[in-house]
Amino acid sequence: MDEVEVEGLRIAYRRAGHGPPLVLVHGFVGDASSTWGGQLEALSDEFTVVAWDGPGAGGSADPPDWFRLPQFAECLAGFVAELGLEHPHVAGLSFGGAMALELYRGHPGLPRTLVLAGAYAGWAGSLPPETVAERLRFCLDVADLPPDDFVEAMLPSMFSRSAAPERVTAFSASMRQFHPDGFRAMARASAEADLRSVLGRVSVPALVLCGDQDARAPLPVAETLHAAIPGSELVVLDGVGHVSAVEAPELFNAAVRTFLRRSGP
Repeated sequence: MDEVEVEGLRIAYRRAGHGPPLVLVHGFVGDASSTWGGQLEALSDEFTVVAWDGPGAGGSADPPDWFRLPQFAECLAGFVAELGLEHPHVAGLSFGGAMALELYRGHPGLPRTLVLAGAYAGWAGSLPPETVAERLRFCLDVADLPPDDFVEAMLPSMFSRSAAPERVTAFSASMRQFHPDGFRAMARASAEADLRSVLGRVSVPALVLCGDQDARAPLPVAETLHAAIPGSELVVLDGVGHVSAVEAPELFNAAVRTFLRRSGP
């Protein structure tokens, strides 16, 4: 992996291919390689695919404990600038989808398009308050667990029951490398974020992707995003869970490729 310094933080990333830039933003578990390996390989024939390890994940440094979604998004904007990625497509999964929306809020001229997969308008913007509070309590508790116990607690909500075992196993291995401090910061950022006011202002092409077996950001969440984002497209992946890019890379890549081609250069 390569590294770059952004706002005093070490950021690791992977880059592949040539063509229009496509920036991939993982969720609050996993990292660039475990989440986006299938996209770095398959989409690099047509795009310059760049996947970062966000602050607090993979090979990147942990963020300060006061980091919230605006700070994560500003770091992402700085990362894009540091790499000289001009007007990239931006695809985010789960927490990464909320970060893409926050990036658009602060820098509406930066993304060429938005792909929001298993995404939220922040937990506060997409889930009932009692669900947000319980989810945050759960995340802060599991952040103190040993790696194997952390994986056992988090993994069941990431995939559908029909997911290929080898893909689940590979992703769980990356989850064992989680950063407790980074995970806490991302969980708090998710819980506090409410991006509903941003949705109606999105003026770039947007694709909302959702697995119909997603237990974390279920279909009604995706449908609400789709209804609120003008001109957006909704694609539902049958039989697929939350980390759709990992569980069903062929379906995910086909939907993203079709959307990006239709959205023009």
